[in-house]
Amino acid sequence: MSTGPGAERFDERRLLVALFGAGTAAFAQLYAPQSVLPDAARELATSASATALLVSAATLGLAAGVLPWAWVADRIGRVRAMTIAMLGATAVGLAVPFAPSFGLLIAGRAIEGLLVAGVPAVAMAYLTEMLPASVVPRAAGTYVAGTSMGGLLGRLVAGGVAELFGWRAGVGAVAVACLIAAGVFVWLAPRDRGPRASAAGLPPSAGVFGGSSDGMSDGGAPGQGSSERGAPSGGAPGSGGRAGRLRALLSPRLLVLDAQGLLLMGGFVAVYNYLGFRLADEPFGLSPGVVSLVFLAYLAGTWSSARTGRLVVRHGRRRVLIVSTGVMVVGVVATLSAWLPLVLAGLVVLTAGFFGAHAVASGWTPVAAPQARTQAAAVYNLAYYAGSSVFGWLGGVGFALAGWPGTVSMVLALVAVAAGLAAAVLRD
Repeated sequence: MSTGPGAERFDERRLLVALFGAGTAAFAQLYAPQSVLPDAARELATSASATALLVSAATLGLAAGVLPWAWVADRIGRVRAMTIAMLGATAVGLAVPFAPSFGLLIAGRAIEGLLVAGVPAVAMAYLTEMLPASVVPRAAGTYVAGTSMGGLLGRLVAGGVAELFGWRAGVGAVAVACLIAAGVFVWLAPRDRGPRASAAGLPPSAGVFGGSSDGMSDGGAPGQGSSERGAPSGGAPGSGGRAGRLRALLSPRLLVLDAQGLLLMGGFVAVYNYLGFRLADEPFGLSPGVVSLVFLAYLAGTWSSARTGRLVVRHGRRRVLIVSTGVMVVGVVATLSAWLPLVLAGLVVLTAGFFGAHAVASGWTPVAAPQARTQAAAVYNLAYYAGSSVFGWLGGVGFALAGWPGTVSMVLALVAVAAGLAAAVLRD
């Protein structure tokens, strides 16, 4: 193979396609049950909030798994860790629909989420290591676009198949599609550098979580760190040690970025968890197959996340993040309407705003902690999926107490807190 500039560009394109496949494989199965929750609730004779545990259990498992997977990736390499995670999750996903009881369904979904965690825990650090700094914002947007496309695919396939064969068959069909997407990643992903070695020559046990130093370039946006792959980190001497990593992970900027994931993802998942119940009831009365079509709104997330990198280069991360949260507010308020076209338009706007904000925050996190990239990305994902689990379930409490306005009120409060923290603390 040629080693000239053309070959390097080809490798970058291959990596982008591979990451798109990884995002699709992970998130299609993670959220597949979301579009069939009303059907599952009828078959299982469970409440809306209890049935939503089919989603929340998986995201809780994911939240619990991101830190261990970051440690594993530091030991065996990022590509190998992501491959094991995707194939393991898909195997469990194929078995879950056959679980005979509600308890086993929830346990299986939790294990599936624990395995899926290997993808988001590692993906951002992987692309930051492998690509020049000027390409990282676009690559982060491409990966997040893959996650939104995966979420869309999972919901559409599950809902469409459920219309004909039941919700269990729908969830199983998604696992089959994920096996194909995982194969795309395994086939195309360029090999990483294997187990991490500290730039400062520290032993593997020096990491905050028992891991090693990343020993990589800053990998930020233009003007933030080296533009060369594998350039030395710009930290102060000794900043790669355990204490330096811990300080980076507990810095106000990183904590606020983690809060963006916690709060915004929590509100976003609450909307998608319970909007199906609203649309299945009067005055809408939509069938499960038609309800699943509302998840076409995810295409707005694919569109916005893929373009966020260009907006960040032009306007800065902080401004794009705050504007994206404002877009979320407009969208969620519109879903209060009793007119179906306005509800659907609001969902599109909400989705575009959320994925724009998530692309910024998730891509900013490893840049904000260059001496602990893998761990910083893992902590962000821990917060992100903890928010999905906790607030995704709490939205059902609001739904039970006050109907759809109760869920919307909780989401607006979460978005307001996230935007306020970003405006007060974050600086480009």
